[in-house]
Amino acid sequence: MSTLFLLFIVISAVAVLLILVLKLKISAFISLLITAIYVGIVAGMPLNEIAISIQDGMGGTLGFVATVVGLGAIFGQMLESSGGAESLARSLLKKFGKEKASWAMVLTGFIVAIPVFLDVGFIILVPIIYALSRDTKRSLLYYGIPLLAGLAVTHSFIPPTPGPVAVADIINVQLGWVIFFGVILGLPTAILAGPVWGKYISKKINIQPPVELEASFKNSNLENKDDLPSFRLITILIGVPLFLILMNTVTGVLVSKEILANSIYTDIVEFLGHPFSALIIATLLAIYFLCIRRGMPKQKILDLSTKALGPAGIIILITGAGGVLKQILVDSGIGKIMAESIADSAMSPIILAWILAAIIRVTQGSATVAMITAAGIIAPVINEIGMNDPQRALIVLAIASGATLLSHVNDSGFWLVGKYFGMNEKQTLQSWTVMESIIAVCGLCLTLLASMFV
Repeated sequence: MSTLFLLFIVISAVAVLLILVLKLKISAFISLLITAIYVGIVAGMPLNEIAISIQDGMGGTLGFVATVVGLGAIFGQMLESSGGAESLARSLLKKFGKEKASWAMVLTGFIVAIPVFLDVGFIILVPIIYALSRDTKRSLLYYGIPLLAGLAVTHSFIPPTPGPVAVADIINVQLGWVIFFGVILGLPTAILAGPVWGKYISKKINIQPPVELEASFKNSNLENKDDLPSFRLITILIGVPLFLILMNTVTGVLVSKEILANSIYTDIVEFLGHPFSALIIATLLAIYFLCIRRGMPKQKILDLSTKALGPAGIIILITGAGGVLKQILVDSGIGKIMAESIADSAMSPIILAWILAAIIRVTQGSATVAMITAAGIIAPVINEIGMNDPQRALIVLAIASGATLLSHVNDSGFWLVGKYFGMNEKQTLQSWTVMESIIAVCGLCLTLLASMFV
């Protein structure tokens, strides 16, 4: 198989996916499966082997992703329903003061988006943005962009949010490394795209809270609410799974380097720090402290858990289809040939991963589809090159960064932000789209910088 033919397969596969999603309006799940079958046929795989690869790819991916995303969704639902996100925002605003409220909002977004989906976190917290803007007479963007930057960076960079979990599984990297680099590279990215960019663009675009939307949130203000869970409780609950997963990663490294002897204690740490165990523990703690202790009926807790699995199910299926695409590329031998071609070229796998995710993102709008498709294409290459876990984690962040680029009219987030901030399309492009692009470019630069040291 020549390099030219290989290039044709990859480009045509992306084209087929985009035609199915954009032109024919077929769901991303079915479109990814059809694209995987197309790749297998063009690569010359026997039809019965294509069917086996579909089964293997779907099963191998969903075993991990379905559990982590499902538990993470229930955990986030409990935090959202109890008022935990609002409690975080109010506590941080109190600590920072209104003069530095933009920094409080970027930190709020950064923490809240770990268990809560971006759009949900934004809708929960937008009344606080309205109140800040009204009280200080500043543009909504002065506070809104920092909040959105914090939400967007964590949503793409830090597990257990579905995007990085899915990509980490397809690429086969421990979540601890993704969390570690996601926090280190994500914080400066969020600061640049949030308070720094927000301060600049708020001087250019003076937006005040939309009257009709502000009226619907008239009961939301900056006064303390006695019925909200405490700041300390929320930060502990969010920190528990991250701490356990990171401890598992650190222990594994120490044992592998024979700095720490393998024992029953290291086995316990590794078991508790497995994403399954860590998220089960965190979810049970959230159910107890945020629901049961606060008097929430058991039936309502069950209903909330069921409700949380709806959006998670869609992401799980799309991730499974991405796993199928990866498996087809592996079984057809295309992955090995791609790896050899890249090894002979000067292009960094990080840049290639970013470009793939960026092209798909800009063309069809969905960051999730962009991340999973790019991961499916790049995973066989990484396996052949032989990258270690820290290097693979950086590939995850490169894909996450590329999938954030240039959110525009084909992205639901574009319209959500525009609607809640009362902006027209031009203003949304000037503020939100540029913010997303800063995250994408800054994320790539920091990932390339970090790759020099791992």
